[in-house]
Parts: sequence; C-alpha cells; structure tokens
Amino acid sequence: MGFVLPVLFALFAALSNALATVLQRRASLTVPQSDRFRFGLVLDLLRRPLWVGGILAVIAAGVGQAVALATGALALVQPLFVLELPLALLIASLVTRSRLPGAVWLAVAGVVAGLGIMLVAASPAGNRTHVPLDRWALALAACAGAVAVLAAAGLRRPPGRMRAGCLGAATAVCYALTAALMKSAMHVLQDGGIGAFLTTWETYAFAASGICALLLLEHAMQGGPLVASQPALTLGDAGVSVALGVLLYEEHLRAQWWLLPQFLGLALICAGVFALARAGTGVGAEAMTT
Repeated sequence: MGFVLPVLFALFAALSNALATVLQRRASLTVPQSDRFRFGLVLDLLRRPLWVGGILAVIAAGVGQAVALATGALALVQPLFVLELPLALLIASLVTRSRLPGAVWLAVAGVVAGLGIMLVAASPAGNRTHVPLDRWALALAACAGAVAVLAAAGLRRPPGRMRAGCLGAATAVCYALTAALMKSAMHVLQDGGIGAFLTTWETYAFAASGICALLLLEHAMQGGPLVASQPALTLGDAGVSVALGVLLYEEHLRAQWWLLPQFLGLALICAGVFALARAGTGVGAEAMTT
C-alpha cells in the first residue's frame, strides 16, 4: 500500500497540469509574439483570465506533486506525468466539444498500457531523505548546462517545431530538477517543520527552478505548435527525473530480465506520445493548436 498515496497524488497533479497546459496554451496565443526571451511575457499573460486559471491549476498540481514526492520515489512519481499529454488532449476535446478519432484513443491506450507495464516491471524503490551536497553540485551544474544549451538553440531558431521542441526539452530538464529539489525540501519539512523548510537552500532552489521552467514553458508554447513542444516536455521530464532519482536518491529499478518489459513499456509510451503529437492537427487538439 506504500505506493498508493504517491500514485494517487501524482495522477491528480498530472490532471491539474494537463488542464493548465490547455488554458495556458490558449492564453499564450492571445499575446504579442516575440522572437526573443522576454520577462514581460508573464505580465501580458497576467491580464488573461485563462492564463490565471492555468496558474491556479499549476498551484494545485504543485501541491499534489509535493505530497507524492514526500511519500514516494522520484522514479515512480515523475513518470506518471507522461499522462499529461493524453489528458491534455482529452480536456481539449471537451473544450471544443469535439470527438476524438479512434487513432487518438488507441494512442492514449498505448501510453497508459506502456506506463503501467514499465512501472510494474521497473518497480522503483527507495525513498532516501538526504542527498550529499557534492551530488547536488554535479546535478545542478549538469542540468543548468543542458537548459542553457537547449534554450539557446531554441531561441536562435525561427518560430516552428524545432524552436518549440528545444524549448520544450529545456523546460523538461527544469521540471525534473524542480521535482528533485522539491522532494528534498519536503523531507526537510517532514523532519524539521516549517522553520527548517524556510531556511533550507533546496526550498529556494526549487522555487527558482520552477520559475525558470514557467518562463521557458510560455516561450515554448509561443515558439511553435504544442505537438512539437509537448512530446519533448513529456518524455524529457520523465527520463531526466528517473536519472536524478537513481543518481541523487539512490533509487533502485529492477534489472536483468525485467529490462525487457521495461523497454517494451517505454516503446509503447514513445509510440503513443508521438502518435498523439501527430494527431495534434486533428479535431481533438483544436483547443491547443489554434
């Protein structure tokens, strides 16, 4: 039963993030486009009720994610956010009151089945509460470097799929790092109370990383179609999070013959995600692409 609570809260967070994605995508297309990174974009978006609604959904997702990370492994919680893409498409179809084609439902089933197979086969375990500072230093440096390279590559490109994909991948790294830092801060809160939580560096680090992710996400949404940025964001977040879980928190994944169903599940997830991306021009995704 130890995995039930983190799974439930992670699913709630994924649903909230999916709702936020649809609302923020629609809001981001109502503000002036920009080829450069600008902080004023958020000020423009604050005047859009849809975007504010999206932020409230992000806050709800953050609470659910925090509880999930405090009670479960990073390598268990974060991969569940792969469900954001199919959930976002389902919500978009409700917004536009349109029916999803059968191919989309098949892709959704593939993502769900693949995720279930992969997590059961991997059986992520471990809930380390303390990460040495030297490990954090390496992880922070690696993630910061990756974000800088991906963001620079994306911002050099004209608006389109390549720009959106690079910025989506940069956002994914920030989201994974935010989750890793949040997990550490939540353990500090559990062990030392609110005073320790407000004085530990991880609290302010995950807040800074989260703000960075938010800024990158808005530019990714403006940089090109969601069907280009969302797969990079979805798969990148899960992959980087699993790596951070293993490297920072010493979480364990089953190996040997269990790797075969894990790769099968991963293949189903990737096939489903890219099928959903291709279906983004269909009826069900109109709310996110127009």
